[in-house]
Amino acid sequence: MTIHIYNTLTGKKERLEPLEPNHVKLYVCGITSYDFCHIGHARSALAFDMIVKYLRYRNYKVTYVRNFTDIDDKIINRAAEQNTSSFELADRFIHEFYTDMDRLGIDRPDMEPKATEHIQEMVQIISELIDKGMAYQAGNDVYYAVETFSEYGKLSRRNLEDMQAGARISVNEMKRNPMDFVLWKGSKPGEPKWDSPWGEGRPGWHIECSAMSRKYLGNTFDIHGGGKDLIFPHHENEIAQSEGANGCSFVKTWIHHGFVTIRDEKMSKSLNNFLTIRDLLEHYHPEILRFFVFSTHYRNPLDFSELAMQDATAGLERLYAAIAAVDALTTDGRSDSDSVITDKDRQQMLSIEERFQKAMDNDFNSAQAQSVLFDAAKSINRILQGLPPEPASDDLVFLHATRDLVKKLAAIMGLLEEDAQTFLDAQKQKMLSAIDMDEVTIDNLIEERRLARSTKNWARSDEIRDELLAHNIELKDGPEGTSWTVKRTS
Repeated sequence: MTIHIYNTLTGKKERLEPLEPNHVKLYVCGITSYDFCHIGHARSALAFDMIVKYLRYRNYKVTYVRNFTDIDDKIINRAAEQNTSSFELADRFIHEFYTDMDRLGIDRPDMEPKATEHIQEMVQIISELIDKGMAYQAGNDVYYAVETFSEYGKLSRRNLEDMQAGARISVNEMKRNPMDFVLWKGSKPGEPKWDSPWGEGRPGWHIECSAMSRKYLGNTFDIHGGGKDLIFPHHENEIAQSEGANGCSFVKTWIHHGFVTIRDEKMSKSLNNFLTIRDLLEHYHPEILRFFVFSTHYRNPLDFSELAMQDATAGLERLYAAIAAVDALTTDGRSDSDSVITDKDRQQMLSIEERFQKAMDNDFNSAQAQSVLFDAAKSINRILQGLPPEPASDDLVFLHATRDLVKKLAAIMGLLEEDAQTFLDAQKQKMLSAIDMDEVTIDNLIEERRLARSTKNWARSDEIRDELLAHNIELKDGPEGTSWTVKRTS
């Protein structure tokens, strides 16, 4: 099987064929470090963490680079508001970023360069562009001349003439074209500044990724990633800078993940409708957030709601319950007992890894991969129901091997990493803390209701259901009995 990835540049899925055999070089745009991270940042970090984990599971060598923007107008303005330096502010929120990422269990990239540590590399590219006539100095600033790059707009599928016609008149009348973008900004009083051939100043936003990706991955590399909001202008401008300076193709495959929305509106700090990662983790286990993110394909919008998070909680608990049930089995079986695992179940379990790979090979379809894990849990539960008190040794070995495989595959999405029973116990305690009734009372009422139903005393059965519902407890009847959960709210 071969991995196929949707390439934003071509608008189609393409076979993964690294430039260097079996070695994938990946660059992802990281955060601008001026505030706490919201769950949109979590989605980006989780998506590429999953992609890297899967590529390595499929035996690719991966060089993963993700940058920090630690000099920017937002950082400078926020530092001024807080009466601190931009360097202190940026370092503080990089530290906070690591705190959030570590709580989410996200692996560190191989390299995490900071923009301020690569000023000379940026100056070098700007100088090359000026020498080629693709950039020009205007006062103390330097601009990229978009008309010199004939393919400008190829990633976002925008036409330069249409963009020019729709552009607002630039405040800076020294720009030759309203679409020209800044490469170097002349210094203003009180701002951080560095020396350059064009005077003291600081780099523009777009040039930093061109400089750092070239330094660590070369002129051309395999995959560049980020959110869809970066397609234009950031990634479009990166292409223009890099291909203009290097004279060759910049990136083979562009991966862009969808937005996180709240009630179908993009979540962002500018709209003030965002939830920070740490706020969310006050209420949910990190794996629940991971489960929620991966329940939707990375390219699709991900709409956040409490109901969606509670659905993710229930789904993750189902997987953990199957793992816990196998964990509880003794390893002592009877070698002379007959197997109760049917050929159909055995074949289905043996196909788990192949089906999981098929889903993930199709543009990292984590939602389909999750459904494979659910199929495995369902099969495990069906087999466990038919196990005799002294099961066959071969059946126990098979169940434990299947559990280990499910955990191995789930780990690609950062799931099922906890001790299963400990996780389930903690989730139950969290539910109990949200209601004003103890577990023994709940269990006694559920048992009384079971007896009432067995004698067809429907009135008493309904009374008990209503009594529990008044305490915010919902019952669910199933083939394995009655379970309960805290009532969901919108």
